[in-house]
Amino acid sequence: MVFDSESAQDQHALERLERDKIAWLTSVTPDGQPQTFPVWFLWEAGEVLVYSSKKAKRNANIAANPRVSIHLEGDSDGGDLVIVEGMAHIDDATPPPDRHEAYMAKYGEWMVRDLGSVEAFLAEYIVPVRITPTRGRATGA
Repeated sequence: MVFDSESAQDQHALERLERDKIAWLTSVTPDGQPQTFPVWFLWEAGEVLVYSSKKAKRNANIAANPRVSIHLEGDSDGGDLVIVEGMAHIDDATPPPDRHEAYMAKYGEWMVRDLGSVEAFLAEYIVPVRITPTRGRATGA
């Protein structure tokens, strides 16, 4: 585990990974250009799960270079940062979003709000990307 659940700072980071709904995922293009994009994510069993768009360039980026970082928004003073570095892979063994209970509990309403229906989300965001953390950093709230 990249965060020590015994420290207050790391416990806060784990709580944010559980509750925050938007994270910034950075992958690297085959020619070395970092690309960052906001994503919906789930912290699950010590890993990050993202359902990527089937058209997202990050899918090819991850295939070429699995090193990624994901970070949560900090506060307006540059504090309360949570950053996870890791190795990403497309995980075809992960069930689709509508059969993933925790993901639906977290984002089901947003699917309807932002895309009009769960079906519209499923038509686009079907590539399950798992990120296995290799390093985590957090600053206090």
